[in-house]
Amino acid sequence: MSSLDDVARRDGWRCWVCDEPVDAGMSVNDPRGPSVDSRTADKKAKVAERLAHRACNTRKGAVKVVIAWPEHLHVVEPAPLITVAERLARKGGRELVARCPSEKDAQEAADWLVDRFSRLVPGLPVTASVDAGGGQYLVALAAGRR
Repeated sequence: MSSLDDVARRDGWRCWVCDEPVDAGMSVNDPRGPSVDSRTADKKAKVAERLAHRACNTRKGAVKVVIAWPEHLHVVEPAPLITVAERLARKGGRELVARCPSEKDAQEAADWLVDRFSRLVPGLPVTASVDAGGGQYLVALAAGRR
């Protein structure tokens, strides 16, 4: 098991569940304090330990976590991001993840996804594309195999 400081430095002191900063000076007993999440639902996960807020880690428990899409993004039928991350990390390829009503909304979602995946799946180079089709805009993520 790695030390809290090692895991936190690697993860940039950000909670992998909620993607908010984790305060290094906060008590590990505080709900917003740092903790190491070492229980993953995916036994083949490349990263077995991740930094999480104590509350995020406790709320998640031993079940597969759900990564929320931000409320400010205008997306329709957003894909479950943990499932997308696992598939892209395992097989690579391209996957549609959301539909958006405007090109601007789709580009905002694409930019957010690339940023979020850089922390969700460190080391997996992910790109996003926006494609027009049927009066809407489709957001896709692509990754090569690791």
